[in-house]
Amino acid sequence: MTDTPLQRLVLALILTGLYLAAVALATQYIESPDDVALLWPAAGVALAAVARFGPRWAVVVPLAMLIAHATFAPVPVAFVPWSAMADLVGALAAAAWIHRRTPAPGPIAYGIRLMVAGLLMCVVSAAIGVTGMWQSGMLPAAALGDAAMRWTLGNFLGVVAVGPALVLLERRLRHGRAAAIEEGEVSADTQEAQAWNVALAASFLLMAWGASTGSTYALGLTGLPLSVMVWGALRFSPLRTAVAVMLSVLLIGSLAGLGLAGFRMPEATLDAAILLLYLCVFAILPMVLALAVAERRSAARELLRRATTDALTALPNRGAFEALARAALQDPAHPPMALAYIDLDNLKLVNDTASHGAGDALIGAVAHSLQQHLVPGDLLGHYGGDEFVVLLRNCTPAAARERAQVLLRAVEDTQCRFGNEQHGTTASIGLVPFRPEQALYAEVLSQADAACFSAKEQGGDRVVVAGMAAGSALADPASGMRWTVRLRDALQHHDFSLYAQSIVPLHADLPRGAHFELLLRMHERGSDALHTPDRFIPAAERFRLGIRIDREVVRMALAQLDAHAHLFDAITLCSLNLSAGALLDEGFVDFVAERLHRSAFPASRLCFEITETSAMRDPLRAQRVIDDLRGLGCRFALDDFGTGFCSFSQLRALDVDYIKIDGSFVRDMQSSPLAAEVVRSITRIAHLLRKRTIAEHTESDTVRTALTALGVDYAQGFAIDHPQPLESYLAALPAPKPATS
Repeated sequence: MTDTPLQRLVLALILTGLYLAAVALATQYIESPDDVALLWPAAGVALAAVARFGPRWAVVVPLAMLIAHATFAPVPVAFVPWSAMADLVGALAAAAWIHRRTPAPGPIAYGIRLMVAGLLMCVVSAAIGVTGMWQSGMLPAAALGDAAMRWTLGNFLGVVAVGPALVLLERRLRHGRAAAIEEGEVSADTQEAQAWNVALAASFLLMAWGASTGSTYALGLTGLPLSVMVWGALRFSPLRTAVAVMLSVLLIGSLAGLGLAGFRMPEATLDAAILLLYLCVFAILPMVLALAVAERRSAARELLRRATTDALTALPNRGAFEALARAALQDPAHPPMALAYIDLDNLKLVNDTASHGAGDALIGAVAHSLQQHLVPGDLLGHYGGDEFVVLLRNCTPAAARERAQVLLRAVEDTQCRFGNEQHGTTASIGLVPFRPEQALYAEVLSQADAACFSAKEQGGDRVVVAGMAAGSALADPASGMRWTVRLRDALQHHDFSLYAQSIVPLHADLPRGAHFELLLRMHERGSDALHTPDRFIPAAERFRLGIRIDREVVRMALAQLDAHAHLFDAITLCSLNLSAGALLDEGFVDFVAERLHRSAFPASRLCFEITETSAMRDPLRAQRVIDDLRGLGCRFALDDFGTGFCSFSQLRALDVDYIKIDGSFVRDMQSSPLAAEVVRSITRIAHLLRKRTIAEHTESDTVRTALTALGVDYAQGFAIDHPQPLESYLAALPAPKPATS
């Protein structure tokens, strides 16, 4: 619909002009006022007006007819009202048919609706118009049937020939290229389009030349433009076919109606009916084919869109993004790029505490926020779940890191309201700067994924550039995969062993006895090499093997302890490390319960150590596991405290017995007053919470003395002893003295 009065005035003038031009053409086929025109193109103009702009524009029809009768189309005065009323009422009937029903589901259905509406308009118009001719004395009663048939068919030919072209042309002018794409125009070959134009013009010339020879079968030459229109229907948009149909019908109708180029004007009613029916079929068939092809293209395009677009975020999905990224990497002259792998932190908390609907809403809000912070040319895709990936174009490594930080802040600033609650999140980003000619997409993606995992392991809400985590199995994704194969093999063949390191009290009032931590080692098959956890645990957790290793450690520890049952009274506490996966594994508590039931070792002397970052990843879940294992009698220690993001209020909520102060603070105590103060503060607060502290990496007697002065409860490190095989450690323990009566 138009907006301003000026626009409406311009539209009224255009429609009136088109209608008058169509009437002027039709009058060329009329020899006297009482004739019925062979072809009435104005009916197509009227149908297009009410179909595209609404019933009120039917007023153009009687206005144009009054102008025509007053200027170049004289008729008896008595017939003028009937003439104006015929086309007006017909147009209103068509408008009612079109607009009082639900929208048509596709091009074919809409085309059929227009055709039925046009036929209704023609029948109504013919009934009123022929009645008016009889009432005005222009026709005898005996000729009413023939006139009504010619009127209906002539108008209907105008509808099917002109109406589609005008409807599609108006739509193209209104929506531009988007309409062309929606109509399914697939051939962008200019040479093919030019060849088609030449073929259509040549078919017109050949048809006219063949008819001028006086052949009885000259009408058969109309198959030439028909074949060209079929070509257009298959290769171009329906608009091109509709225009070709309009030109072809108007040309053939003009040649026949005016008796030109060897065509003879049909005089008998039957001849006229046959010609008009043939031309109607001639106009309808190419349009049906064009609309069917357009509908099929539209369906294929929708299927492709669904296959390549993520339904939740409307972003390219994994397959589509990878195809676009690989195409970008094929250009060796392309400037430096970077791939950012984005994983939302703690989205599971939103899903569990609010709902999955809230989580989906937050993902959609993050996608929108990321789009708003992209540089033109960047490519954003949704890999599924809470993972996004961004191809940053034309950026140096330093610029890539800055842009990744912008995306990180964009996620942090995103707020999503779902119901009565506001939700937000942070993100972990793995970043890989690269040059297209030096990288394969699969390798870049693997490195970005590994770097993102490293960012999450460090507590999230940060950017990690691939390759910066030196010494980690994740710095090289291929190495990580190799570690995974070796880990699976080690689990299958039980190629792990346990070492023990003592944890000793620093004050006389603390319990005495063997208190030690079990440390895992992996044997290298075919050699005497032993691998420490820092080499293989990152890969194990990355590829979901951490929980299997946890179970193997529990099995081995209880088996070896049971083999030394006579030392149970000499052991105060045995500590085992748990991975983050154990806090998420539904069956881990049941596994420990079953093992403890089969073991004679007291559960109260078994202590599980969890890291601060893994505990705070899902505090509620961590506390639930702690409660369940505490119900079995086990105790807990919070490892590496001080390096993550655990606040002291959250520390109070976690029901642990020991807090292990991270070794980085302990090592720096002698050189850093700040580190010493951190150790002092953690110790004081732990005591207020009725928890004991353990200082890791106590590597000298001086540090041990300082820790004692600060009130730390226990120490562990090389100043105490070095790790040794658990079997040797237990064998060296003094046997408890038998109780005396």
